[in-house]
Amino acid sequence: MVGALRLTAFLVAILLPGVSPAQTRYDLVIKQGHVIDPANRIDAVMDVAVAGGKIARVDANIPASEARRVIEAKGFYITPGLIDLHAHVFGYDGSILPDETALPAGTTTVVDAGGAGWRTFDQMLERVIKPSKTRVLALINIVGHGMIGAKYESDVNDMDPDKTAAVILKHREHIVGIKTAHFGGPGWVAIDRAIAAGKLSKTPVMIDDKIFTNSGRTSREKLLDKMRPGDIHTHMYNDRQLEVINRFTGKVEPYMAEARKRGVLFDLGHGGGSFLWPVVTKAMAQGFAPDTISTDLHTSSIMIPESDMPNCMSKLMNLGMTLQDAVLRSTASPAKAIGKFPELGTLGEGQIADIGVFRMRTGVFAFKDAWQNKLMGTKKLETVLTVRNGAVVFDRLAAISAAPAAPAEIYDLLLKGGHVIDPKNNRNERLDIAITGTQIRKIAKNLPSSHAKRVANVDEFYVAPGLIDTHARSQAVYNTLRYGVTTAVNSGGTAEDGTIIAAMSKLLGSGVPLPQVIERMTVQRAKTIGKPDLGSIEEGGAGNLAVLELRDKTALRCVMTVRNGRVVWDTEGLSLTEWKDAGPYSNFK
Repeated sequence: MVGALRLTAFLVAILLPGVSPAQTRYDLVIKQGHVIDPANRIDAVMDVAVAGGKIARVDANIPASEARRVIEAKGFYITPGLIDLHAHVFGYDGSILPDETALPAGTTTVVDAGGAGWRTFDQMLERVIKPSKTRVLALINIVGHGMIGAKYESDVNDMDPDKTAAVILKHREHIVGIKTAHFGGPGWVAIDRAIAAGKLSKTPVMIDDKIFTNSGRTSREKLLDKMRPGDIHTHMYNDRQLEVINRFTGKVEPYMAEARKRGVLFDLGHGGGSFLWPVVTKAMAQGFAPDTISTDLHTSSIMIPESDMPNCMSKLMNLGMTLQDAVLRSTASPAKAIGKFPELGTLGEGQIADIGVFRMRTGVFAFKDAWQNKLMGTKKLETVLTVRNGAVVFDRLAAISAAPAAPAEIYDLLLKGGHVIDPKNNRNERLDIAITGTQIRKIAKNLPSSHAKRVANVDEFYVAPGLIDTHARSQAVYNTLRYGVTTAVNSGGTAEDGTIIAAMSKLLGSGVPLPQVIERMTVQRAKTIGKPDLGSIEEGGAGNLAVLELRDKTALRCVMTVRNGRVVWDTEGLSLTEWKDAGPYSNFK
């Protein structure tokens, strides 16, 4: 967006100068933001007026003099309040407080996914729904006790379609469907009873199912034989069983597209275990995006994965989804899925004034999946204001910069803090070296680690240009790359003392300073073989580096070799993650 990115609010609870109460038509006008309201096909800079808790007008120019409060939103996006179709705010051990998590994320409606059952919904109503500023709706669990642990959630004796449907019909304002999850037994009883309750109450069923080889169930049967049009398959990008992507071909399963065609809805349901980069990148690349975006937000998924609504939207946008499509899947689409459209999910005149105001940040951002692995992106949606039922309930004005951040490059590899010796360019100091693709992109002090996909701390070591061996006994990689050699010339003879590292150590022992030793093995040899572009560390040059350890002043050892930007030798695992911290292993590559 072009223009100043400062949200200026003024005249809180007072009148504009010279304006009488009789002249004001609106309680609030948000001016000159880029309105994205897919339900009404609005995608333009507009003003939004609010009166009596309702959207009163959306127009190109609503006079500020007609409002009691005006918010200038030039450079920001204005959307309907976001709807999180899958969250946990009651019953579940990891439940969160909606007002503390949803409203700061521009989310005005959360749907609790199965926390309460027919036995416990009245508790949820009194403890969570009524006290919350956030609109809290419920997908009631087919298990009467709700989501309180595997022992209860696998108890088929507590799955009563008639009693579940009766509670839904009694509280239709708050209950929008049924949830079945975490059933650990074999067969279809949990799903069958949930769907039976859905038929009795004429509401959709959201299914979070454990489909393993010993369950007696398959995803194909669930989607094509059991689920009805309008039922919701959540956690669509997980790897707990055979799901969206065939792990052998890497292609979207044909029955997934068939299920979508017959009306089954696919919900993101990010959570702490169900959004995996190897799965989502393949599905998105093949055009299999979610019908609805939801968070499965709980006390674990809100931490390292940070899976609130703007974060989930940003992840999909960095994989090619447009902002307009992300807003559609976070507003009108979930509202329709739970039968609350157009009451929710739109900025239509006369509808409830639930509004989100966002900015699109540019820079370098790390987006983490449920296995706590990251994908680097360059754009991030960030909430700056939330309006719920016509009232401002979240305002991040003080934290917003007036100027957009400049785009920054994402580095594939960053070597931090090494003592760089580059004789050709007279470098003999501690510097960071950033590599993108096969090239060195930046050489400087204090390059940000947050801009790199991988960071190797090499502050204990020397970093030299890739060594050049003009007397290599062979060009086999195990006789070159292991010793920091990125260019080898097979002379047919034998290198002195066996390796170039041994030869360098011998020179050090004879009193030759390390910079001169490195110069002999890089710059001078590059000239000898007629390759002046080699033997140096230069921005735009090839990513060929040798990371060396010097012990006892004369004994050199190569601890890392980078060839054409790729780490090919790493004795200390400087560029790797300890396996227990790397997340579960996946069959998806």
